[in-house]
Amino acid sequence: MVDVESFVADAREEIAAEIGAGEAIIALSGGVDSSTAAALAYDAVGDQLTPVYVDTGLMRKGETEQIRETFAYMDSLRVIDAQERFLDALEGVTDPEAKRHAIGEQFIREFETVAREVGADHLVQGTIYPDRIESEGTIKSHHNVGGLPERIDFEGIVEPMRDLYKDEVREVARHLDLDALVAERMPFPGPGLAVRIIGEVTDEKLAVAREATHVVEDELDEYDPWQAFAAVLGKATGVKGDNRVHGWVVAVRSVESRDGMTARAQEIDWETLQRIQSRITGSHDAVARVVYDVTHKPPATIEYE
Repeated sequence: MVDVESFVADAREEIAAEIGAGEAIIALSGGVDSSTAAALAYDAVGDQLTPVYVDTGLMRKGETEQIRETFAYMDSLRVIDAQERFLDALEGVTDPEAKRHAIGEQFIREFETVAREVGADHLVQGTIYPDRIESEGTIKSHHNVGGLPERIDFEGIVEPMRDLYKDEVREVARHLDLDALVAERMPFPGPGLAVRIIGEVTDEKLAVAREATHVVEDELDEYDPWQAFAAVLGKATGVKGDNRVHGWVVAVRSVESRDGMTARAQEIDWETLQRIQSRITGSHDAVARVVYDVTHKPPATIEYE
């Protein structure tokens, strides 16, 4: 395990040395990785850092409002409404890797725009060790690693937590006294709900995935999963009232893990699963059925794309 005090001291020195007298921006998503990196960087260089939260339209329910509240103490926080640009970039895209690359490229372009405005020449990211392993192998590309475009207009990319696992990041977050809503929250993919939607991302599928994930996180909180969420898989027939419908199939996923490299599906009691399906099918007329995913990692991945 990481020696937290030594790591924090070393990370602050590294950040300060890499950024020097320049300016930097940090990609802030609100997850524990980017939030911890932001706290470290803000402590290290203060007003030289501009935290940037990009509302992609692919975020969890209430995410943007929570970001504004949690990081209000950072005076230089920028909240960018880029929903239309991201959804335009994803129009017609169905391949999982193509989605990740489209999202990664759009993120970089948003950050470059802010960087030009504030004169920043460095980008700080919350990349952790499993991100690098999975991107360097053949599992998937992360938008902040393998999903980066070839052209990046930054002098340097700073990744102070590149050698940490998720549980070690949480230790650092607690050491920095980050809000428990951040330090203890479940992982959320950088590409957001886009990788919880099989096929093309549409407004309707986004609405279903967002509300269903909210239900799952709420209902399974007592199980203390490493990660729990819902994904929109495709369509199947169902019955709503007296009408036959062709609606979305939503998969519920809940796993236990240490670092995300491997994971085991959780055993959830029948009553809880029935309550989840009732809430999800009742939340959106377009949902026809709900299934529970019992596959471990491997052979599956945790996310669906």
